[in-house]
Amino acid sequence: SVTTEFTGYDHLEDTSKVTVLTTETEIAESLMEGQKGTIFVEKTPFYATMGGQEGDCGIIKGANGVFEVEDTIKLRGGKYGHVGVMKSGMISNGEKVTLQVNEEARKNIEKNHSATHLLQAALRKVLNDNTISQRGSNITAERLRFDFSFGRKLTKEELQQVEDLVNQWIQAKAPITCEEMTVDEAKEQGAVGLFGDKYGERVKVYTMGTFSKEICGGPHAGNTGELGHFKIKKEEASSSGVRRIKAVLEY
Repeated sequence: SVTTEFTGYDHLEDTSKVTVLTTETEIAESLMEGQKGTIFVEKTPFYATMGGQEGDCGIIKGANGVFEVEDTIKLRGGKYGHVGVMKSGMISNGEKVTLQVNEEARKNIEKNHSATHLLQAALRKVLNDNTISQRGSNITAERLRFDFSFGRKLTKEELQQVEDLVNQWIQAKAPITCEEMTVDEAKEQGAVGLFGDKYGERVKVYTMGTFSKEICGGPHAGNTGELGHFKIKKEEASSSGVRRIKAVLEY
């Protein structure tokens, strides 16, 4: 089996064994300098693109080569593919390698992801509407985009109130904690989640102070105080009955 174990909640570097290598067109025994390809390993600290969150970048080092990871993808059966290019030397199938996530990019993605949770909680509170739910998101190291169910354009005053409330929660320096529980337990605790989704038996629930509790795969920042200053850049229609907010964190 080439199912990949994810180890990146706790650390951003790990060692593993290469299980499959591919070029852009076929399975290969090795990747050579300059070749683009994908590396699969037994376990990885690289988070794959999912739940709207951009996948990790970084490097994979073998005894004789360095591979630059430009994106991490998750395939059927829980396989994580590290997509990128051989920067030097070569890496072969079966080889032991060291995987190093780009720490700065990951930390910024985590902060933007946490800010997205605070944004949803603030929208529900300011608009006094607990039926508001996520309709999509796209989170990178540079910015966040959040789509949510709502039937009209937000006023300038409402957007300012949302922004101010998120910043108030950031300034509260509230701890961000994660617990694993059953879906029923999460519902009982009032966790927000897309319950139409097919969750596993146990889910991760991220709590941010007293403001936000959501079912989410993570990963997230450790404290709201890490998030800098939240700034809404744009609010627009995404589709019928769905609004979109684009925002950034400033430091």
